Amino acid sequence: MSSSVMHWGAVERVHMGVPAGKALLAEAERLGAKRVFLLAGGHLRHETDEITKIETALGDRFAATWSGIAAHSPRKDVLAACAAAREAEADLIVTVGGGSVTDAGKVIALLLRHNVTDLAGFEPLRTYVTEAGRTVQPVFAPPDIRVICIPTTLSGGEFNALSGVTDEATLQKQGYQHRLMAPVAVILDPALTVHTPEWLWLSTGVRSVDHAVETLASKRSNPFCDGVAASALRLLAEGLPKSKADPADLEGRLKCQIGAWQSMIAVVGGVPMGASHAIGHVLGGACDVPHGYTSCVMSPYVLAWNAEIDTSRQGAISEALGRPGVPAAEALDTFIRGLGMPRRLRDVGVREEQFDLVARLTLEDVWGRTNPRPIATADDVLAILRRAF
Repeated sequence: MSSSVMHWGAVERVHMGVPAGKALLAEAERLGAKRVFLLAGGHLRHETDEITKIETALGDRFAATWSGIAAHSPRKDVLAACAAAREAEADLIVTVGGGSVTDAGKVIALLLRHNVTDLAGFEPLRTYVTEAGRTVQPVFAPPDIRVICIPTTLSGGEFNALSGVTDEATLQKQGYQHRLMAPVAVILDPALTVHTPEWLWLSTGVRSVDHAVETLASKRSNPFCDGVAASALRLLAEGLPKSKADPADLEGRLKCQIGAWQSMIAVVGGVPMGASHAIGHVLGGACDVPHGYTSCVMSPYVLAWNAEIDTSRQGAISEALGRPGVPAAEALDTFIRGLGMPRRLRDVGVREEQFDLVARLTLEDVWGRTNPRPIATADDVLAILRRAF
């Protein structure tokens, strides 16, 4: 009999299909927050009135809004946002935007707790991997200010305590994690997502597809996680083409959001991801490839590389995509191409001369050694990269 343990995050409530301002006010009142700090995506803040509507809904509980988090959450941007939250005397941090904004908000809560005021202060708090492949997570005091996330993309990071910030000096995306870094509440308002550019919405949707795919492919999953991941994959396989065909289809967008949530349950629960995620982290930090695009490119090639050794866990992927009997890599490739997403590293600006750096940093990633087909050396990573180029 197989056995496993599930870890639960610290998310207490999820609002689905409720206007963001209304849901946020209810949460601020429930938590007794009087100094709400908004960390907003730049496009939403400057090109729409959505952030203004949220500020207005909060009334005298609103403290300040800050925007300026670049892609992949560079340390300097996160530090600047942290200084703004400190100045605003924030007692609740709310992120409104994509994955980089989400990650930044969760890390800001940690930096405030530890009074980090310079870039060196990040170092003692980050998770790292030893040369022997062991993941080391520092023990530290948890944040004492909670976070609420209002996502506008489908990366799913709003459900995870693990957050990524890029060290500009090393070009490495580094992880920070504590159970209480997970948001206390998540608000899924599909109406906000109509402002998200199509390429970003669809590509981050494929990122969540990748969560589900690497769960179903993992030998360290379990029947509970397999069932939730398969449901996530079915919802995303239905909702993404619908929202592409009709961007105003809010029901289709909400299905995508719920699918993204379900895709994260196994990740939060402790099922490790594989090479697509590990390589994707590095492609983001070192090569400036958007996270959604990394999954669009890498996920089918990782499946194909794994299938050279073992396909026993891949049939469920094809079934959830509505292509039973078709090799999982082929079914996923067809689905991603149908969304109009890129499928080659060269198509997203990655050059062959960057491969050695990507391979080396992948071995240092938290999921660099948890692929179903073991990755032991940089040559293993290079074999996948060359296949994907």
